[in-house]
This record gives sequence, C-alpha cells and structure tokens, in this order.
Amino acid sequence: MDARLLEILVCPVCKGPLQHHKAQSELVCRPCRLAYAIKDDIPVMLESEARQLDAAEAEQA
Repeated sequence: MDARLLEILVCPVCKGPLQHHKAQSELVCRPCRLAYAIKDDIPVMLESEARQLDAAEAEQA
C-alpha cells in the first residue's frame, strides 16, 4: 500500500484512524471493530464488506 494513501484514509463509519495490518492485508478500525480488506493494493472501504472483529482481535489491533 502506498504510504501517502494510508495517511489520508479513515474509517468510513466513524472517520477515525486505521491501522495497517500487512500480514492480514487489512486496515483495522479498533473503535468500530471492523477490518477492511486490501485486495490488489486497493482498500475495500465499504462497511458492508468489512469483517467484524471479536473483542480479543480488537484489543490486539
């Protein structure tokens, strides 16, 4: 992922910061407990496509 893009992307739900998890190819929003997939270096920033994190995953993120 482009570092400049990561700087400006925010969670589409709460507008909060996202954490990049390279190993899982995801952008994670801890407050919303959502993980947005990155496919072919393009983040899929749709709430309906996001993976819901459980409480343990959200704390680790």
